[in-house]
Amino acid sequence: MTVFISCDIETNGPIPNPNSILQLGAAAFDRNGELISTYQVNLEELPGGERCEKTMKWWAEQGDLFEKTRQKMVPPEKAMLEFCNWVEETCRGRGKPVFAGYPVAWDFSFVFWYLIRFVGRSPFSHSALDIKTLAAVALDKELDYRQVSKSSMPRDWFSESAHTHVAVDDAVEQGELMFKIFEAIRERRS
Repeated sequence: MTVFISCDIETNGPIPNPNSILQLGAAAFDRNGELISTYQVNLEELPGGERCEKTMKWWAEQGDLFEKTRQKMVPPEKAMLEFCNWVEETCRGRGKPVFAGYPVAWDFSFVFWYLIRFVGRSPFSHSALDIKTLAAVALDKELDYRQVSKSSMPRDWFSESAHTHVAVDDAVEQGELMFKIFEAIRERRS
């Protein structure tokens, strides 16, 4: 059995170390797409890390969202241990966790680095599913992968909620999208 852990992060730059995760949100879904549990934490920035000028300019255009990621912060080692424990506890008796992201290359690279650096292990191993790739398969656009974006996907794949850039909200939203895509793939097969 599999438990899909849809993860979203907010950062202060494009690469892990020197840049930091500011906020980590996750939503656990069972194989049927039922939401099991959510997790969110605001992390302190890495000691000696850097903020990317371009990223910080983007944050400056987002109202008070950056400030919200700086409330009730915890050290990265505590945050990642709590997250790892949450994943393992959520999956206990349900199945093995699979990390899901949009795009998975972004979120997984940061989360995996943080887990190995601060916890010494990843409950995901190297199991990471890219929601954009699923969409390319469902749309029969694998060979035009770079043309696949949320704007090219059917509107009925998306929930009513807006993309907020609050990590846990976005993790739930992309998890729901993933299951709509799974449904479209199953329909295409039948």
